Amino acid sequence: MEEAVAHCVAALGAVAGRDWTTVRAGRLDWSCRDTAVHVAGDLISYAGQLAGRAQDAYVPFDITLDGGDGLDPADNGGVLQVIATTGALLAAAVRTTPRAVRAFHPYPFRHANREGFAAMGVAEVLLHTHDMAEGLGVAYEPPAGLCAFVLTRIFPQVRPGPAPWPTLLWATGRGELPGREPVTAWRWSNNPVLRSERLTLEGVTPAVAADLSVAGDGGFTWAGGAPADGTRVGSGITVKQYEDGAFAPEWGMYVLVRREDDRAVGAMGFHGVPDAEGRVEIGYDLVVDARGNGYATEALRTLSAWALGQEAADTVVAVVEEGNVPSQKVVTRAGFTEVDRREGRITYELRA
Repeated sequence: MEEAVAHCVAALGAVAGRDWTTVRAGRLDWSCRDTAVHVAGDLISYAGQLAGRAQDAYVPFDITLDGGDGLDPADNGGVLQVIATTGALLAAAVRTTPRAVRAFHPYPFRHANREGFAAMGVAEVLLHTHDMAEGLGVAYEPPAGLCAFVLTRIFPQVRPGPAPWPTLLWATGRGELPGREPVTAWRWSNNPVLRSERLTLEGVTPAVAADLSVAGDGGFTWAGGAPADGTRVGSGITVKQYEDGAFAPEWGMYVLVRREDDRAVGAMGFHGVPDAEGRVEIGYDLVVDARGNGYATEALRTLSAWALGQEAADTVVAVVEEGNVPSQKVVTRAGFTEVDRREGRITYELRA
């Protein structure tokens, strides 16, 4: 967050002496001054959501920029100082908020975690600094790592391009990419989350999947110390889907987190979006230390019920090896019925 703000202040500080109120910010309908105030307002709002643990709506407060006497408006240098300050407050809120906390944000699932708020804050700074710089005629290009941070956390549906910054500009209707149609409408997407009796099913972002696929922990504390091999394999599949532009967040992988101690006990997810017949396949894996507690059955019931509540799906499919008796018990306890048995594999279905 601080890095994004520092680049913003450096780029715009060079033209702080100009009149921002009469210059349009790039393709926006706002002036550069209005856009800068908007950035400061978003940063303090996100910090307030996290610090206040808001659950149902935005914390009802606003920010006013004045010159210190309560009467005269702040000059452009003062506005940049406010952006730096509100950015620091958001960074502090992100660092001090526990991993499992989610606070209200309207799109798309009415909540976001600390990483989501950080990505949204960075996106606001990068994109609106671009808008203002474009309007004021100054050069601006943020570090690629910041752009990738935003893309892999709140733009999971966007296929990576040749470089992160042009891709982010294209994804938000601010630029073009060879071979892709212009974007005229866009929204970012925080990760989905479902809750069962004892577990929180946290949707995996491309960033988390990439870390899990290369022996990382994905930001989770795992029961037993590390995720199961199947989780790493599934994460690799998720990364490939993202790279191919075929990743759909709600129909991806979910990490199963035990709420009583915030320990990850396994992962479960779909192999992709439902097919034309409304069929979607599901798979799962638990760490050894968490098996035998009914977690897989509980999560399977929850995720399957969610899937069958969507218009696109009417059948959830699970394929289990004939020798995997514990997994067979999981699917049958979750209400699945055997429909086929061949080549050492059993196919189960759960219909709407």
